[in-house]
Amino acid sequence: MNKQKYLEQVYSGLLGMCAGVRLGAPVEPTIWTYERIKATYGDIRGYVKNYSNFAADDDVNGPVFFIRSLLDFKPPLTAEKVGKTWLNYTREGIGFYWWGGYGRSTEHTAYINLKNGIPAPDSGSIKVNGKAIAEQIGGQIFIDSWGLVFPDNYKKAAEYAKMAASVGHDGNGIYGAVFVAALISLAFTSSDLPLMIDRALELIPSDSEYTRVVKSVRDFYLSNSNTGPDDWRACRDFLTSDFGYDKYPGVCHIIPNSGVIALALYYGRGDFARTIEIATMSGWDTDCNAGNVGTILGVMAGPEGIPERYSRPINDFHAASSISGALNILDLPTVSKELAVLGLKQLEDDIPDEWEKGTFSDDIYFDFTIPETTHGLRTSSEYLTPLKEGACPGDGGRGKVTFILDRIKEKDESKIFYKPYYKREDFDDERYSPTFTPLVYPGQIMHIEAMVERFSGRDICIAPYVRDSSTKKILLGKEFSPESGKEVIVDWIIPDVPFAVDEAGLLIRGIDSEKFLGELCIYNYSISGKKKFHIDFADEVKEFGGLSRCSLTGGSWSIEEGQLNVITNETFGLYTGPYYCSDYTVETVLTPEYGTSHLVIFRSIGAERGYYFGLNGNNKVALIKRDHENIVVAETDFPWSIGKDYTLKVEAAGRIFRCFIDGKELINFEDKNPFPAGMAGLGKLEPGRTLYSSITFSEN
Repeated sequence: MNKQKYLEQVYSGLLGMCAGVRLGAPVEPTIWTYERIKATYGDIRGYVKNYSNFAADDDVNGPVFFIRSLLDFKPPLTAEKVGKTWLNYTREGIGFYWWGGYGRSTEHTAYINLKNGIPAPDSGSIKVNGKAIAEQIGGQIFIDSWGLVFPDNYKKAAEYAKMAASVGHDGNGIYGAVFVAALISLAFTSSDLPLMIDRALELIPSDSEYTRVVKSVRDFYLSNSNTGPDDWRACRDFLTSDFGYDKYPGVCHIIPNSGVIALALYYGRGDFARTIEIATMSGWDTDCNAGNVGTILGVMAGPEGIPERYSRPINDFHAASSISGALNILDLPTVSKELAVLGLKQLEDDIPDEWEKGTFSDDIYFDFTIPETTHGLRTSSEYLTPLKEGACPGDGGRGKVTFILDRIKEKDESKIFYKPYYKREDFDDERYSPTFTPLVYPGQIMHIEAMVERFSGRDICIAPYVRDSSTKKILLGKEFSPESGKEVIVDWIIPDVPFAVDEAGLLIRGIDSEKFLGELCIYNYSISGKKKFHIDFADEVKEFGGLSRCSLTGGSWSIEEGQLNVITNETFGLYTGPYYCSDYTVETVLTPEYGTSHLVIFRSIGAERGYYFGLNGNNKVALIKRDHENIVVAETDFPWSIGKDYTLKVEAAGRIFRCFIDGKELINFEDKNPFPAGMAGLGKLEPGRTLYSSITFSEN
């Protein structure tokens, strides 16, 4: 295997999926019909809507997070383990996928089944849910990554996709997963789409409705193609007549949409752009269908085969809406490396050292070695410092991204930066309720390797900077004037900010009356170091079903008189901070108001896996390990009272957990099989009410 080519194809597949989703999302049903799309937009040749930042989408959430079952569980992987992954990474009732009601939304139904103790694959089976629910479209929209981690091994990709899809689907719902995952796997080495489709169909029953619709589209194409640029529309009319929504039950059945996927693949004729455009113009579940074909054609085309009109607006960023705010700022090249790492692990192949940097890590590391990538670096002025088109191949094997310094004169200012934190104000809509935790913290080191090439003019000044997201105040490092053609290295300790760093990069300032023309090439951008933060709940506001810097699930909660007021009749969890930190101290000030469960969370991998410490039972404190069930691993007497303030603190170091209340060590426990890392947070495992004032985190 050419590992670099594999990585590039994983990236282009992921980028293609995001492009298809972004193209199709603005014209989703039920408001948008096939006829209305045609009447409004005609022949679509680019994005129909501009976004300041495109919010989260279930078609990306599923592939990015359900594949983490390979990371979280030891082999062999089973449907039951993938089902546990569903529970672990979602906030119940908020974001991630469509919470359309039990017995109406397939994913919501499967989630409730899993919560109620019905394991996968029964959770998604026809036996439990009936045929209509089991055969909705989700079976094929959440499985792209299974094709990406099994390159040119389409039978293995299909096997794992079948397993993953069975958590929520059955029958034709599973056949769609098998079909799409197989095509993605085949696309790594083949470009003969008709042959690829035939090979994928061999993996599903020949008498299935899924096979029937795909073969019907194929036969129509072979009999009626090449009649003009819009010859696909005749096939779309055929689908309406023979396989329309009126023929199948439920909200979004897989069969009509699988017909659109087949139609787009045949009539797109191997062209990435035309394929996702046809899938979108065909209506029905537009973002799902365009996303699936976008992955297939993206892998096939490679990074250079995705037109800039589709890649540039994405700028390597996509929002997600898992339970972890730290995992929801998706840098597509880094996610691609993580998927490629998982792929090589399935092959039991060596992982290149350079892929280890920044993957499955809280550190930010961008090396631009995948062609056409930006890692989400932005410019504040398309006029003064635009991104150079085709600027990313690098020199001598070294990656780079290039910005044009376009006639910068005295007093002109522009910023080149990465955005490591988002708020509601950064988005136009609230698709699937993303929630975010800052990725950058004071005290960390920003490292940049760059070079300025001067074409005309004399000097400019450059300084490292960060911006606070609340006050919008810019904090600058030491300015310098770069020498043309000579590499400069910036190492800067990030200063304290009032709320959170939402921009980190370089500020460029004109200092001469003569206009400066040149280029800024960035070869390496990283932010690393130990993390610390303090959240006072008086400073938090509600956003996206959570708080500004925290993700919440379960219970009912509000900010009252500067405190987080939580009531619950079951469980509650708040999660914040970095995801991959291992050794740290977390502390909270809380007031128990009712009930016997008032806890701080640490090393939490998600909703179902982590540790809880605090008041647990009458005059008891406990350390609880939650691994899809709650196990009290240590407990001691402690007289506590309703209405009194307590400071809870945990110091986690390797396998040793020291637990304190009001400065007194109450539990010192060694877990011989610990969770290695995870988020910090606050929790309740029983009915009651708790007031939380703050949470403080410091990496050891």
